[in-house]
Amino acid sequence: MEIILVRHTTPNIEKGICYGQADIGIIDTFLAEIPPILKEVPINDIETAYYSSPLQRCKLLAEQLSDTIIFDDRLKELDFGDWELQKWDDINKPELDIWMNDFVNITVTNGESYIDLHSRTVQFLNDIKKLKKQRVVIVTHAGVIRSLWAFVHNIPLENSFDLKLNYGHIVKFTL
Repeated sequence: MEIILVRHTTPNIEKGICYGQADIGIIDTFLAEIPPILKEVPINDIETAYYSSPLQRCKLLAEQLSDTIIFDDRLKELDFGDWELQKWDDINKPELDIWMNDFVNITVTNGESYIDLHSRTVQFLNDIKKLKKQRVVIVTHAGVIRSLWAFVHNIPLENSFDLKLNYGHIVKFTL
């Protein structure tokens, strides 16, 4: 089974803001970002299952790819809890430093750890292995893509950020 992971397009938020599960929109030029994605992703293909994070920055892109999308909360970005929508520069530095030194295991207050995200995304991947489809397209977020990439390639989670992902980036692998 071919897995096609697609990162959402450019979000409508100023740079330097911490966002994960905040349901922010996308920029006005969204449609101009789609053509390169359409060249690499099957559109409304009967042999393809389409999944997406329910957050609108993914949902809007997924709706350009298929009329039949399954939205799954396990595909949401990391929950940054109390840090959501704060400027990174305004987050308590000692707290941020603790998290940065062990972002895999440390949970942000009222949020989740990267290992929590990893657990739910691996569970999702194990569930879709049961599908009788040739391929699965998943529109999601950078954290989810990095988590799945690390799992499939047996890479430690702390090294998953070596994978650089621009908005609209596509990662493919076979299960």
